[in-house]
Amino acid sequence: MTHNIITTDKLCKTFSTGGLQQHVLRNLDLQIRTGDFTVIMGASGAGKSTLLYALSGIDTPTLGKIRFGDEEIDRMSSDRLAVFRRRNCGFVFQQIYLCDNMSLMDNVMAAGLLVNRNRRQVAARAAELFIHMGLTEQDWHKFPAQLSGGEAQRGAIVRALINTPTVLFADEPTGSLNSASGDAVLDLLTQTNRDGQSIIMVTHDLKSALRGKRVLYLKDGIIRGECALGNYLGDIDVDRGTVLLSTQRETEISSTTTVSRQKDRPSVYAENPRGGSVGEDTTHEVVTRRKRLHRFLAEMGW
Repeated sequence: MTHNIITTDKLCKTFSTGGLQQHVLRNLDLQIRTGDFTVIMGASGAGKSTLLYALSGIDTPTLGKIRFGDEEIDRMSSDRLAVFRRRNCGFVFQQIYLCDNMSLMDNVMAAGLLVNRNRRQVAARAAELFIHMGLTEQDWHKFPAQLSGGEAQRGAIVRALINTPTVLFADEPTGSLNSASGDAVLDLLTQTNRDGQSIIMVTHDLKSALRGKRVLYLKDGIIRGECALGNYLGDIDVDRGTVLLSTQRETEISSTTTVSRQKDRPSVYAENPRGGSVGEDTTHEVVTRRKRLHRFLAEMGW
């Protein structure tokens, strides 16, 4: 059974510059469920990263409440919040932020030992995650400069997962990667979510957004709409980072989307339960979700 792992109540964030106030987040009420892969989209300056940093405790809200599990993190001191993040949050950024003078393994160990002092246990989990991410033992002992961008980002994902976080936060994780490396990272994030990891990801990339179970559209600091995509059913190859989909059958399909609107509530796109059997045709499913997301973003003015 899923439940809300993060809940916000009238969340606001305001920045003051030169005596002028910029309201970046405006009275946001949001729920993040366990096991979800939530994607946050919006134009540049919409407040996507600000929202991500507030939900993860990197930044504090100006007003409002954030409940993360059983804790109200908006009321925590900076020291207590740092410990909470260490134990409950994993982070993957566009800039990889590995320590250049440490091997990949040492980068991961440094993060793991902050929570678990048992070096042997941390090393065993690190090795398990490296293998799962398709990184060889030779890669573990390389310095970041000796790795490709995709390899380094996969190492950063291992570091983010080493402490078994409640939520993995990803801010444009494929933004600085080429297409092949980006696909590999998306496959790994998708598989990690299939394994039960809750993920919140900020992106402006359609290919990345398609991996989410739900897409939130943020505009002027307000969630204007939500698109429910459900589970991503595309076959993935974690080792090669390749989505195994045929495009030969990408034919015009009938709409399987319903739109519900309520006054003063965001638009919600949801899959029609009569629109076909789940898993019936992988390619059909992926094409369907792509068209659903395109329609949703068009309505949002993206």
